[in-house]
Amino acid sequence: MTPLTPLTIRGRTLLPIVQGGMGVGVSAHRLAGAVAREGAMGTISSIDLRHHHPDLLEMCKQNPDQATLEAANQTALRREIIAAKALSEGHGMVAVNVMRAVSSYAAAVQTACESGADAIVMGAGLPLDLPDLTQGIDIALIPILSDSRGIALVLKKWLKKNRLPDAIVIEHPGHAGGHLGVASVADIPSERFDFARVIEETMLTFDTLGIERTRIPLIVAGGIDGHAAVRHWLAMGASGVQLGTAFAVTEEGDAHPEFKRILADATPEDIVEFVSVTGLPARAVKTPWLDRYLRNEQRIRDKIGSREQKCPTGLNCLAACGLRDGIEKFGHFCIDTRLAAALRGDRANGLFFRGREALPFGSAIRSVRELLDLLVADIRPTAAA
Repeated sequence: MTPLTPLTIRGRTLLPIVQGGMGVGVSAHRLAGAVAREGAMGTISSIDLRHHHPDLLEMCKQNPDQATLEAANQTALRREIIAAKALSEGHGMVAVNVMRAVSSYAAAVQTACESGADAIVMGAGLPLDLPDLTQGIDIALIPILSDSRGIALVLKKWLKKNRLPDAIVIEHPGHAGGHLGVASVADIPSERFDFARVIEETMLTFDTLGIERTRIPLIVAGGIDGHAAVRHWLAMGASGVQLGTAFAVTEEGDAHPEFKRILADATPEDIVEFVSVTGLPARAVKTPWLDRYLRNEQRIRDKIGSREQKCPTGLNCLAACGLRDGIEKFGHFCIDTRLAAALRGDRANGLFFRGREALPFGSAIRSVRELLDLLVADIRPTAAA
């Protein structure tokens, strides 16, 4: 079998596999460090990592004002980056995923730079000011986008700042889990998100802007379920692939075992799309809380849709929040509370983000190394899980 072409980002040679960032605490130092140690890119999600640090949770409990909560989150992010880098033993890359939609995105970027992260991956909004926030710092910058129009816009804006992305993640809203890069649920099936089309149109954009076609690696994300899919998309012009859910359910994944079980056991009928409190469409497992919320969504909108609320956690994590700000067309629940419940494996109360496709090992929980062996070389474990 012909070996896969390596992925090169900012002079670093990697396996062509990227582990996607998953917040609140689902991809923290154990997962990201384990992936990097195997020679791929591991990603820490910067969103509310306090939940892995009992001392920080206690500090927030004693003094639950927003400044304390935010400082605790940046301290947690710093700790997780340092721990992941140590775990990686100098291999691969450790990236930090930052959501543009969160109010503290600039602080997270600064923490990532100061703490030795190798890359910043930014989605959930256009990262137009990311070059300004990282001026003069040797760190890879990787936007997450879904169509060629968004890619062209970012490239044009960044070129004016004398910066190009070190890679671009193309996330397909029809397959990925969590928040999706699309304006509405109705837009999800649009053909403009097809990987082949986005790759082709992006290459034409490169030509128009005078960028060499091989200068910026393109990484496709969503629906990658095995070695054949990896090989197919590399042959179609991608330089790498990104997976989220498949890594979330590995042995090294940072979430509770019950979290992994819920994702691994979910059938296609269990997976639903809905509008998140961020205003973005999202995809998750229809567990008891989400099922109840969706059944009552219209009633909730009618009752409190346009009424501003006090932030239940005091964190004010989102720049725009449907619940706090009374934005009627957005979702109306506390996303931080629900994702933290999922991290603990609380099936009854958690929000469990998940991609749409079947997982490479079905419902089996395997190690990061076994997953990478399967994706890169089509090597399947022989022993039963």
